[in-house]
Amino acid sequence: MASEQDVRARLQRAGQEHLLRFWAELAPESRAALLAELALLEPEALREHCRRAAEACARPHGPLPGLAERLRPLPAERVGRASRSDPETRRRWEEEGFRQIALNKVAVLLLAGGQGTRLGVTYPKGMYRVGLPSGKTLYQLQAERIRRVEQLAGERHGTCCTVPWYVMTSEFTLGPTAEFFREHDFFHLDPANVVMFEQRLLPAVTFDGKVILERKDKVAMAPDGNGGLYCALEDHKILEDMERRGVEFVHVYCVDNILVRLADPVFIGFCVLQGADCGAKVVEKAYPEEPVGVVCQVDGVPQVVEYSEISPDTAQLRASDGGLLYNAGNICNHFFTRGFLKAVTREFEPLLKPHVAVKKVPCVDEEGNLIKPLKPNGIKMEKFVFDVFQFAKNFVAFEVLREEEFAPLKNAEPADRDSPRTSRQALLAQHYRWALQAGARFLDAHGAWPPELPGLPPNGDPPAICEISPLVSYSGEGLEVYLQGREFQSPFILDEDQARELLQPRES
Repeated sequence: MASEQDVRARLQRAGQEHLLRFWAELAPESRAALLAELALLEPEALREHCRRAAEACARPHGPLPGLAERLRPLPAERVGRASRSDPETRRRWEEEGFRQIALNKVAVLLLAGGQGTRLGVTYPKGMYRVGLPSGKTLYQLQAERIRRVEQLAGERHGTCCTVPWYVMTSEFTLGPTAEFFREHDFFHLDPANVVMFEQRLLPAVTFDGKVILERKDKVAMAPDGNGGLYCALEDHKILEDMERRGVEFVHVYCVDNILVRLADPVFIGFCVLQGADCGAKVVEKAYPEEPVGVVCQVDGVPQVVEYSEISPDTAQLRASDGGLLYNAGNICNHFFTRGFLKAVTREFEPLLKPHVAVKKVPCVDEEGNLIKPLKPNGIKMEKFVFDVFQFAKNFVAFEVLREEEFAPLKNAEPADRDSPRTSRQALLAQHYRWALQAGARFLDAHGAWPPELPGLPPNGDPPAICEISPLVSYSGEGLEVYLQGREFQSPFILDEDQARELLQPRES
């Protein structure tokens, strides 16, 4: 282990000697833990990290000057649309996706390294229950969608297939996530096909470039953003694991979208048939100022431009059809070939520029008192997973319907958007639509018919509560055999047991 003298010299070279200012007060075990942590920080890299953080924070925020002249929407030939394509084209995409899944060439990769601080919980977001009748967590819903898509692909092609699940965690989420999966028997997935790995951590920094102490004996560290994926793939030899399994295509997504379709065969098939090495699902922006990044081109190169970087005038621009010119909202739902990921990890990752995230970072004051700040006091430097789009040889985007595929969980109640309530309502509204389309009718909790509405309320529960297990239907398929011509009492859960029961002959 490095000595105190060695660590002090390294910190002096980095300009961070203050990290040992409570040394005299620490017990031997606390001293050893702090030395071990500080010894991992390379002086030159630490000095550069702090310098870049302070400089980036000092730069003026807001729309980038001159960006409007460099900005263009994606060319039409690079964009597919799930809802606006003819049935035969969609069927062809889906069939190709199922074929690749049946050949064991598709994996999913979950970005789950962030902490649920905005949600107000101390555990990983994937363990969160939004209040569904079944009580399922985000992790369980996602695992069951994997099982169902494996089943559908296997049935179509007469084979047994596997979609490996790679889960990128961090120091904060790995332990709880691994324990949660073990407690729930990996949701009946083969544990050998669930691969968890950690992303790197970076020190949090004050606005003037000083590393923050979380405690007298511990540096405040934070995950390096979802763009830390590329270093983590290399650190843990994940691409080598994929190669051994025969995986060629990877569906990468964020943990907090309750409607995410894992290994979506339509999306996979579209990207494969387009010959894409990199792709992004997008949703149409709800309104010009919606705080989502826009997938577009800058100087002819595909990338995501953050909403704060686009001027209001540019955000308001209209296309010839009357819709927003820059309307492709990024939802952190991506397709990559393994070959492209290999090129990124070996060649392009060092070119990614970190972004500034101004945060409230728990710390100690000059006297060593623990402080939970009420306003932002520090900088966390993050890389974004989508910053690699610029390196793609054939980038495509795939537009999907928001109400079918995007309902993120980010904020604690009583927030009016992206909360447990809005996530739950989005899923239940989707399942209610599926049930009606399959021919079901519902009675409310009082035994009365719900009023017939021209459409579901935009904010609120559907007229009747219906939850459909992903193990019964992945995207609304096959429900007629259970629901056609039947009446159900709200709330109603269609799980595997209920489905089997509904297949029994009806009494005359």
